[in-house]
Amino acid sequence: MSSLLRMQARIGQRALLLTTAALPLTGWAVHAVALHKQLAATRKDPLTGLLRRDSYTARARRVLARHGDDTAVVLVDQDHFKAVNDTMGHQAGDAVLAATAARLTAWAGPRAAVGRLGGDEFAVVLALPAARLEQRLAQLVRMLHTPVVLEDGRTVDVAASVGVATPHAVGSRDLSVMQRAADAALYDGKHSGRAHLATAAHTMVPSINGRRAGRPGTAVWGRAA
Repeated sequence: MSSLLRMQARIGQRALLLTTAALPLTGWAVHAVALHKQLAATRKDPLTGLLRRDSYTARARRVLARHGDDTAVVLVDQDHFKAVNDTMGHQAGDAVLAATAARLTAWAGPRAAVGRLGGDEFAVVLALPAARLEQRLAQLVRMLHTPVVLEDGRTVDVAASVGVATPHAVGSRDLSVMQRAADAALYDGKHSGRAHLATAAHTMVPSINGRRAGRPGTAVWGRAA
């Protein structure tokens, strides 16, 4: 065999070895992408696309650490949601939940923590300076009271109760404390048609799993804030 042919053979063997060695790496890369997608899916609620409780809690704490006193914890609870399911069907109820999630996401912005805590209960933690608090909350209430139009053309009248806690009002930046206060304020202002602001007194309400004691869903959906 000529020296040229021997050189070509060696080059071919090296190329084969490199290709063979690369196959496992390529396989691992594909596996890593698939695993990342699976992990992302477990962090989010499949119906609304919002963060589940644990992921929401982790992100919410980062928002609070980053923005300090210029933050707000907002809890949202759909009003009369059971009636929607009972009279219009669960598909309509799912559409209302998805619409609420989309509205909360649009209102809060991409840097906020927006989660579904369970059922028809949602939470948002965002940067919100005190000077803009009243205006932004009024905007949120209007969005949450906008009727939802279903795919079949039917319209669902919706409403939601909103409780809000800020570090200045409740005297704490701790997520558990703020969330408990916002939850208690929400129930004080239930069906009022406006956002109800928490005070330091709301932090003293008994809680279970980080939520107001006695409310539905306090022991589900993972570990609370």
